[in-house]
Amino acid sequence: MLGGTGSIGAPILRWLAARGHEAIVLARSDASAAAATRLGAASIVRGDIAAPDCWVGALPDLDAVVHMACDFAGPMAAVDGVLIDALLPRLAAQPDRPRFVYTGGCWLFGATGDVVATEKTPMSPLPAFAWMVPHAERILGSQAVDGIVIHPAMVYGDGAGGVFRRFAREAVDRPAIRVVGGEAVRWPLVHCDDLAQLYGLALERAPRGASYIGAAVEGLAVGRIARAFAGRFGTPERTPAVISADSIALELGPWARGYALDQRLSGAKARRELGWAPRHLDPEAEIAALP
Repeated sequence: MLGGTGSIGAPILRWLAARGHEAIVLARSDASAAAATRLGAASIVRGDIAAPDCWVGALPDLDAVVHMACDFAGPMAAVDGVLIDALLPRLAAQPDRPRFVYTGGCWLFGATGDVVATEKTPMSPLPAFAWMVPHAERILGSQAVDGIVIHPAMVYGDGAGGVFRRFAREAVDRPAIRVVGGEAVRWPLVHCDDLAQLYGLALERAPRGASYIGAAVEGLAVGRIARAFAGRFGTPERTPAVISADSIALELGPWARGYALDQRLSGAKARRELGWAPRHLDPEAEIAALP
């Protein structure tokens, strides 16, 4: 597993361990190694995704690779490309071809407006993540692996985790919660535990070359999310403060322009083909129930 202790990876690691899979996790630090062990990792490989030549040779033969790692603070495209360059030849040398689950994202579909995007919708990626499209296509077309791609929606967890973390923080620290682009901007959503189930089912059941959108909620207006947090935490101004995509990009980086994309995405294919059954379908109720 690559990224096995992150906001997406940690629930996946727990799910795999609970199902009896022996997960080998790449860990960059002692803290990451300890966290992976607590989550159920069977063993640890020490290394950094930015320097795969230092650890790829130490990998045992694998049944599958699950790749969720992404360094938002660095040169994402170059790091991911070097990683794939190192991994595919190593996997091709195995006696049995492994599965390779690659992580794309909802922002590769661009703004969909009232159209509900599916796996057949042409890509229109956010420029900061455009590199993911050829990388995903490379995995799907590789003869070294059985490639599968998951496109997670906006991931939240435990009420105030994931993409909801900023809302929860600003509900307490600011007079009004900020939303990017306007209250009507819609986000497709998925709880991290539901997404973990999707990755696990894809590992176990998905055919080679398949891709799946991990969206449990097709699209929820960010204004409703912000108002739910403001109501729960007593934010002085319940009406969100609207900021521009340029403003959030200056604050966080060009990738953050994705927060302004108005999207609706369908997870119907995963439900139909894999038996995916997400349980977290009412994010506003979960926010209201936060301790």
